[in-house]
This record gives sequence, C-alpha cells and structure tokens, in this order.
Amino acid sequence: MITTSRSACGSAWGWLLAGAAVSALAGPAAAQEPRHGGTAIIHMPSEQRILNPALRASTGVYNITGKIMEPLIDKSYDGPVGVLATDWSSTEDGLHITVKLREGVNWHDGEPFTCDDVAFSAMELWKPLLNYSSTLQQYLESVDCTDPHTAVFNYSQPMPLDLFVAAMPDLGHPVPKHLYEGTDIMRNEHNTAPVGTGPFKFVEYKRGQYVIAERNDDYWRGKEYPYLDRIVWRFIPDKSAAAAAIEAGEIHESGFNGVSMADIERFSKMDGFDVGTQGYENNVAHSTVEFNHRNPILADLKVRQAIYHGLDIDYAIKTIMRGYAKPGRGPIPSAGGANYTDDVTTYAYDPELAKKMLDEAGYPEGPDGIRFKLRHRPAPWGEYTQLWAEYFAQAMKEIGIEVEILTNDAPGFLNGVYRDHDFDTANGWHQFRSDPAVSTMVWLRSGSPAGTPWSNQFGWQSDEMDRMIDEAQAELDPDQRAADYHAIQKLAMEEIPVIFAIEHPFISVTSQKLHNHHNTPRWNSSSWYDLWLEK
Repeated sequence: MITTSRSACGSAWGWLLAGAAVSALAGPAAAQEPRHGGTAIIHMPSEQRILNPALRASTGVYNITGKIMEPLIDKSYDGPVGVLATDWSSTEDGLHITVKLREGVNWHDGEPFTCDDVAFSAMELWKPLLNYSSTLQQYLESVDCTDPHTAVFNYSQPMPLDLFVAAMPDLGHPVPKHLYEGTDIMRNEHNTAPVGTGPFKFVEYKRGQYVIAERNDDYWRGKEYPYLDRIVWRFIPDKSAAAAAIEAGEIHESGFNGVSMADIERFSKMDGFDVGTQGYENNVAHSTVEFNHRNPILADLKVRQAIYHGLDIDYAIKTIMRGYAKPGRGPIPSAGGANYTDDVTTYAYDPELAKKMLDEAGYPEGPDGIRFKLRHRPAPWGEYTQLWAEYFAQAMKEIGIEVEILTNDAPGFLNGVYRDHDFDTANGWHQFRSDPAVSTMVWLRSGSPAGTPWSNQFGWQSDEMDRMIDEAQAELDPDQRAADYHAIQKLAMEEIPVIFAIEHPFISVTSQKLHNHHNTPRWNSSSWYDLWLEK
C-alpha cells in the first residue's frame, strides 16, 4: 500500500488588481479570543434551487451547503485535510483506494455516519448523477465496506491517488443512505432541505429570500464548535441593493464577485472591510464563450477562429475585470501548476483578419452589413458575466455578426444551455478545482447526459480528445500526466470547442466583524466551523 502524502498541492494565486488598494484579509483583530454566538448574514446574488453538493458541483451550492454537508477531504493552505475521512491510501496499480472514515460522527437526524453512506453516495450519486464526477468516476466499479468505517473504491482503470484526493473537496460529499435509498434521488425532498454532518443544521429555505442554518450542538469536532449560532444567506440579485446592505452592516460577506467591480474598488478603500482574492486559490475561473456546434455555422473552425480574433481580450480585462484577470490559454489556468503550459496557439485581436476569415468561410456581409445572427445566453452569475455578454455582442457587431442577448435567471440559463441546448453562443465562468480531471476536462469530453450543468453539452465530440482525456486521468506518473495535459491544452486551443477567454480569481467583500474568514483556499465552499462574529 502507498500512504498519501499530505504535502501542499497547487500554487498560490499571485496577482491582484492593478492600481487599486486591496486590503489584507487578516488584521490585528485576528488575535482576539473567539466569541460564541451571533448570526452571520451572507449575500447570495442568485439561487439554483438545489442544495445538494452530491448532485450539483457548484459554488452557489457549496457556499450554502458546505456548512451543512461535509466532504470526505477538504483542502487547507498546508494541503489536503481529512474531514469525514481520516486517512487514505492506494495500491501500486491505482485500482484500489482505501479510505478510513471518521468514527463517532452522526447525521443531523441522529443516525450514525458509516461506510454504507459513502458507498451508496459514490455509486448512486457521484458516478451517475453528479456533474464533473460522472466523468471522473466513470471507471469506478464498486465501493466495498470492509468494516463500518473503511471504504475501498475499486476501479477498472487506474485512479491516481493525488487526483482522488484533489477531487474530494468538491466531489466527495456523502448523503445519508437511509434518507435516499429507494427514492427518486433527483426529486428527493432533502435536495432542498439537506441533512448532513456539518457544524450547521438546515432550518428553512424561503424561495427567492433566504436560507437559514443553525448551530449543530452534536458536531463531531466538539462542543467548542461552531462558534456562530446561525447563518442566514440572503438572496439579493440587485447588486446596488446588496452593496447598500453591506455598507449598512446588514450583510457580513459577499463572495464570488457578488457586487459590482466599482463597489469592490470602493469597499477596498473604506475602513471596516476586507477586500481581496485570498481564499479562492482553489477556485480560479475562466470567463468563457461557449459554442453550440449543432449550428453548422459554428461547427466551422474558421468561424470560431474568426470570432476569437474579433475579441479584444486585453480591453475586456481592463474595462470589465478592472485588471483582476489575464488572458486564458485553454482549459487549464496558470494556477494549474505543472499541468499548465502557455505554449499553445493564440488568437490576437485582429478584426480585419476576422472579417477576412468569415469571408473565406462563406459568410460575406449582407446589404445591412450583417453576415449572420446568433442567439446568446449569458450566465447570471455576476455583473461581469452580463458585461462580458454585452461586450461580446459589441465586438461581434464590429465583424458583421449580430448577437441577440437572451437574459435569464439561473434555472433558465442552466436549462437553456445544458438541457435544452437552446442557444447559439453562451458565456459564463468555469472553475478550475485543483486538478484538470476534477472539473475542466468535463467541458471537453463527450458523453455527459443532457442536463448535466457545466459539462460538454455543446454538440462537440472528438475521439482524439476523449482518448487523451481518459489517458491523462489514468496516468500515474506525474511528469507524463503533465505532458498529457499540455497536449490536451494545445488541442483545445487549436480546435476551440470553447473559448476560455479570461482567467481570473474571485473577490470577496467582508466585514471586519467576521473573524477567521478566508483562511482556506476554498473558504466560501468550506464549513466555517471556526468562523466567529464580534459584537
């Protein structure tokens, strides 16, 4: 057996907003004694109407349910850390991974947490239903429970232990088997009223208004934790209203760029607030342009290349992202460490070249100057996704493409793009989570069922890409695996199934009344058991 190394993985995010002061996320008050009690109120700009991270890997879910449902393994600044798992190891061939589970843990309804919950979750949710995980776990054959607190994951192709560990913070949340077995899993009532093992217990979900969770007095870390009595997540889609609530002290934290970039800059210069990118090192994202390849116009590579040449990425970074970004170089960001390369094909802003390529592709300008029209769906994840859509439409007009923007709420966007495929182009952001196989490869590999959010629902399929992705995922040698991902990144930039246009971190605005905040590289998605609020 090979016992895992708990060394830190991934590189810290190193770049901040140019020309603007961003306050550190740790101040002198951090040395104060923690206080028990109080209610933390958190801004949520949108809702997805599902609260089960074992069915939907999404920051909007983790930001709430990460405090209620816990993963097997989380990530700290020192590397992986056991939560519901205490130890993990692999056989030499990578076909069997053994996970020791924490004893003495109860679900919020009082039932004990055991291996049966993990085995059921892995085989019935993570493998067939959980976006990202359905690709990651496609070669998972079974999970054996050799005793109530030992789970053995059995694979038909090698699963690198480091990959398994990197995936667990986002794709390793067990559900209670006794509440899901024998039910229609997708319609189970606990998908919106979750029962977990975490420091906070679900209380109420009022559509369009709030979610409330209260202290779990039976939390396995001991009676000291959590410090807070309650967390309330308020849905406020209007960014100006959210900023006003933060300034008035009615909201303690807004994450994932939940308020406008102008307000982020403003808060960074005000007393009483911490503003910055710390705590998002595991959540680097790409702003994307997604193509529906079922449209024969967009199935033409020359058209996609022309569209890329029509985008002034540097301008978008300066104006939309206020400098908090850099040009993307394919599906793996520079935060991807050894798996990243910038030795790829790039597409410089050149509208005249774009026009020439569209002419060559057989789409000349008509009498009105329009070559063809596109229906574009922007994701409602933040101000900058809408601004990016507006910029996209503006840029396309310059090269003779008319873009109609179809604005929708979160369910409308997810259904329109990933279930109904009712779009020509779309944009949003897609996160990188520690390892390419955890999240980003699912955007390129074919085979995800229709309706799987943030997966390849674009009508693009490449046998070569599918093979390369599968081989890289199963490769046990880190150097060869990195070389495999470099080749994937190069192919993705040549074929452009999706434009990974802008690489950027996320930003939080946090009241300095909150302490121990943003102290892990995926803080907004973590449990907040040690978060406390001063009077």
